[in-house]
Amino acid sequence: MNLSYFISKRISLEQKQGFSSTIHRIAIFSIGIGLGAAIVSFLIMKGFQETVKNKIYSFSGHLIITKFTMNNSTDEQPMNFYIDVYQHPERYPHVRHVQEFSHKAGLVKTDTDILGVVMKGVGKSFDVKSFKENLLEGEFIQFPDSGYARQVVISKIIATKLNLKVGDDIIIHFFQNPPRFRKLKVTGIYETNLSEYFDSKVIMGDIRLIQRLNDWSDSLAGGVEVYTDNVDRIDDAGQAIGQAMDFDQNIERVSDRYQQVFEWLNLLSRQVNILLGIILTVVCVNMISIVLILVMERTQMIGMLKALGGGDRLIRSVFVYQGISLIMKGLLLGNAIGLGLCYLQYQFKIVKLNPHDYYMHVVPISWHWEIVGLLNLTTFLVVTVVLLIPTMVITRISPIKAIRFD
Repeated sequence: MNLSYFISKRISLEQKQGFSSTIHRIAIFSIGIGLGAAIVSFLIMKGFQETVKNKIYSFSGHLIITKFTMNNSTDEQPMNFYIDVYQHPERYPHVRHVQEFSHKAGLVKTDTDILGVVMKGVGKSFDVKSFKENLLEGEFIQFPDSGYARQVVISKIIATKLNLKVGDDIIIHFFQNPPRFRKLKVTGIYETNLSEYFDSKVIMGDIRLIQRLNDWSDSLAGGVEVYTDNVDRIDDAGQAIGQAMDFDQNIERVSDRYQQVFEWLNLLSRQVNILLGIILTVVCVNMISIVLILVMERTQMIGMLKALGGGDRLIRSVFVYQGISLIMKGLLLGNAIGLGLCYLQYQFKIVKLNPHDYYMHVVPISWHWEIVGLLNLTTFLVVTVVLLIPTMVITRISPIKAIRFD
């Protein structure tokens, strides 16, 4: 057995009571609290980022293909959406689903109120499964085989402003020359809590209604939305699609269209990384103080070992092994605290949020085990390296003075 490790184990057995035992508990507790706080912070941050991004992606896809134009008009330029990626998505890497869309502005009129809205027209290819996470009441539009659906899905905000509920009829006056209007039925109410981008103005309808209002053929739409099978492969899919597109078409990432939201989410990552740095700093300072106390408490033992021929490296290793033992126990405690709190929140939704401020009703948890493993490894390596600093005091201890030390 390694002599340094053997001495360290004997010291630990002798220190199960008294002052040294208290110091050990403080060290374990400080590491455990620090790691637990880091785990909770990172899993909440990832949950928050993924929840907000998924709300945007469920509404707009990952990539958007539109007609390229130099016109500054807000009106969409129609394009033939029967492009190759629409008809043969399996030919393109990481492309999961493709759907057409179009927008048209108008006014919703009830008996007592008027509200400006934008109708997003979608067809039978629309990914209803992804959107259903946002559906609060009712059901999505039922598309008939011929004609167009006289149904709409509105947001909870619009429903509240206009005092509407599922089953009510609304009249939409569309902006065009000459003006046209349609009477439609509310079949569902959605909520993303992203009111600035969707809930305050967007209603869902049949794209064939917009095609008829604009005098477009059935093959024309405002654009095409592309869903990928992996959000980390959006750029790869976009590059493959871009190479096969016509020169009069433009492909855009949804993250670029909603750049402010994604930059804000990236800013959260930076803040959590700063928090991790602060936690590691506090833990390292605590461990330096604790190891110094342990060295001072064992000054006579250090002097005795030096008198018997023990080198500085051997004696420093004794305290490093002690420190590593405390770190491992602290990591176990930290994982129990962090993962335990995250599990309780994930399972029972204990901590609630104001959805108008945070875009969701509860604090989200996203399980990323690679992040948990990386936090454990980072904490272990950083604190272990820092342990070498206080053990340098051992090289300056004189054997004779140490043996007389009391």
